[in-house]
Amino acid sequence: MPLTLEIVTPEARVYSDTVDNVVIPTVEGEIGVLPGHIPLLTQVDHGELLVTKGNTTQLLAVGGGFAQISGDKVSVLAEHACSEEKIDEHAVEEAMKRAQEKMEEAKHIDPQQYEHLQSLVRYSGTQLALKRRRR
Repeated sequence: MPLTLEIVTPEARVYSDTVDNVVIPTVEGEIGVLPGHIPLLTQVDHGELLVTKGNTTQLLAVGGGFAQISGDKVSVLAEHACSEEKIDEHAVEEAMKRAQEKMEEAKHIDPQQYEHLQSLVRYSGTQLALKRRRR
């Protein structure tokens, strides 16, 4: 019996398919999910989400959010998520550089804005690591 995996961000549905298993980066470490997994709600960390379907393995970059496992359905509500083929390495490097510069320039920045910039830098790092792994 396969799992139904759905990954959604505020902008779009990034992934929706039946899969054999999924490995999710959480704030407490990676968790592997197979059919029949116990119900679970967990916080997703910045990292690589691994999806296996048949003999195919796909990696997606995810950044923040929550995952809910209920029966054979896995729902990931992420702040950011994209597949490896949609990562533009140059654009990510530029975005990361801009966010780092803003963090360095801002002495008295709003804590929420600073946290958002930190989140963007971590997600950018995740994307770059994922893209460069396959070289």
